[in-house]
Amino acid sequence: MAQETSSPRSERRDAAENRQRILETAQKLFDMYGVEQVSMNQIAAEAKVGSGTLYRRYSNKSELCFDLVKDNFAAYLSDVGRYLEQNQNVPPRQRLREIIRMFIDFREKKCHLLAGVENSSQDHSSNPYPSSKLFNKLHQYFVGLFDEINEVDRTRFNSVFKADMLITALNSDSYSFQREVRGYSPEDILEQICGAFL
Repeated sequence: MAQETSSPRSERRDAAENRQRILETAQKLFDMYGVEQVSMNQIAAEAKVGSGTLYRRYSNKSELCFDLVKDNFAAYLSDVGRYLEQNQNVPPRQRLREIIRMFIDFREKKCHLLAGVENSSQDHSSNPYPSSKLFNKLHQYFVGLFDEINEVDRTRFNSVFKADMLITALNSDSYSFQREVRGYSPEDILEQICGAFL
C-alpha cells in the first residue's frame, strides 16, 4: 500500500520535471532557430521525452509558446495595472500612449514567442483575434481609456471597435511587417500608432 500512495506523488514530480525540461528545451531551440523552424518532434527529442509525453502536455507549438510567455505577459499586465492606478490624474491619451509603449517594449523582448502564440493558434471560434487569451485584459484597458477619451473630448466613437483595431495594429503580423518591410524602429511605430489612434 505504501508504494501505491507514493506513486501518484512520483508521477506528479516526474510530470513537473518533464514540463520544466520541455519548456527549457523549447526556449533554447526557439532562441536559436525561431519558432517556425522548430518542430514538436525536435523539442521532444532534444528534451529526451517521448512525443506522446509532449503532445499530452501541449497539443501544438502555440500552447507551448503560451506557456513560455504567459508569466511574462502577466507581469507586463501587472505593470500596466500599477501604472494606471498610480497615474489616474494623467490625461487618458498620455496613459494610453504609455501602455502602448510598454507593450511595444514587451513585444520587442518576446517577439518570437508572441508570434508563436498568435500565428499558430487554431482556436478562432470565440474571438477573431489570435492569442485572445493573452490580449483580453489589454483590450479591456484600451477600451477603458478610449471611453475616458470620449468623455474628455465629448466624442462618441466606438471604443470597442477602436481597441480591436489597435490590437490588430500591434499583433505580430502587422508589427513584423512594419519592422522588417517598412523598416520602422519601435519608436517610429509608437509615433505612427499614436498618430493614428490618438
